[in-house]
Amino acid sequence: MKKRLIPAQKSLLLPGRASETVVSRTLISRRAFNGGIGAMAFAAGTAGHAQPARPDQKLGVALVGLGSYSTGELAPALLETKSCYLAGVVTGSPEKGKKWAHDFRFPERNIFSYETMADLRNAPDIDIVYIVTPNALHAQHAIAAARAGKHVISEKPFTTSVADAEAVIAACREAKVKLSIGYRLHFHPFYNELMRLTREKEFGEFTSARGENAYQKKDETAGWRFGKTLGGGPVRDLGIYVIQAACMAAGDVASVSITAQQGPATRPKFFVDIEESMAWTMTFSNGLVCDCTTSYVNKREQNDFRAEGPQGWIKIKNAFGYRDLEGATSRTRLIYNPRPPVRLQALQMDDFARCIIEDRPSRVPGEMGLRDVKITAAIFEAAATGERVQLKL
Repeated sequence: MKKRLIPAQKSLLLPGRASETVVSRTLISRRAFNGGIGAMAFAAGTAGHAQPARPDQKLGVALVGLGSYSTGELAPALLETKSCYLAGVVTGSPEKGKKWAHDFRFPERNIFSYETMADLRNAPDIDIVYIVTPNALHAQHAIAAARAGKHVISEKPFTTSVADAEAVIAACREAKVKLSIGYRLHFHPFYNELMRLTREKEFGEFTSARGENAYQKKDETAGWRFGKTLGGGPVRDLGIYVIQAACMAAGDVASVSITAQQGPATRPKFFVDIEESMAWTMTFSNGLVCDCTTSYVNKREQNDFRAEGPQGWIKIKNAFGYRDLEGATSRTRLIYNPRPPVRLQALQMDDFARCIIEDRPSRVPGEMGLRDVKITAAIFEAAATGERVQLKL
């Protein structure tokens, strides 16, 4: 029997901030929007060393690393948050730190260097430390923050090795602080709908998926991402989003097998020790097969995800962007248009702050980051050996 895909006939309005009014029976519930990933939400430590936060308290966040992501996304998002605020920075530039203190009105005593992160323990108005340094430095900075008694958010990818990821998880557990990964897409309703469809099997079990995250990176703006030393390359930078979406479509499964092929070298002057592009296939133990690609050399930008089951499909365009995502299923168009507009990073940081205040697990815990580091390592191994790599999740 041929598979019948139902054409889009109506729109499904997805909720934004809690202040929005829910008026339709077809709306995704507050629980679906805020509920996270079910059985995949593992605990990542208990309450920190500081005094328990009051329910009405806003928590202070210190950004570690003041590059483009902190400047262009996280700092503006912290002006939108309701449960946390920018309280300090860790930077290699005292002058830059002073400018941030002036612009965001936090005391200069909350400017720290990478060498003085241990002194964060003497900053009672800083509760959360958000690691936004190059990938290979995440582990050492996260461990320093945990040892200073601060809750930790590590930007993606969590770390560049399994051993480092396990060390960070252990350090946070020992310090009794919470740990979360900067997986902002878990806070977008389109991905909450993907995970709901996975859990409830409304279209049956997803059997096939495809994710693409690729574009041409300009040589003069690539910086450390063009080298292996600090953990660069498109798999860790862009491919991690595709890994995340694939795992959302697979749900809580036991294992995955991976085959991979690195793309040809076309710009060896810049790509000395990292991949230019990578294609890989993830075959999950429940039967889902996801074909994935990522690249720094695509002349045409690719930024899409689609998952299909026997009774329907879901697709997301501009799937891994900061905003302006477009979503649809075989039954309906998905709409998310919060008023006022809100950055996903604000939702992400607010949720972690509430996790601390309410003493509950993060929906994007360190264990999830560790899982994805293992998958990334398996992709590189499969590409290097030409063999299929089997991985328990």
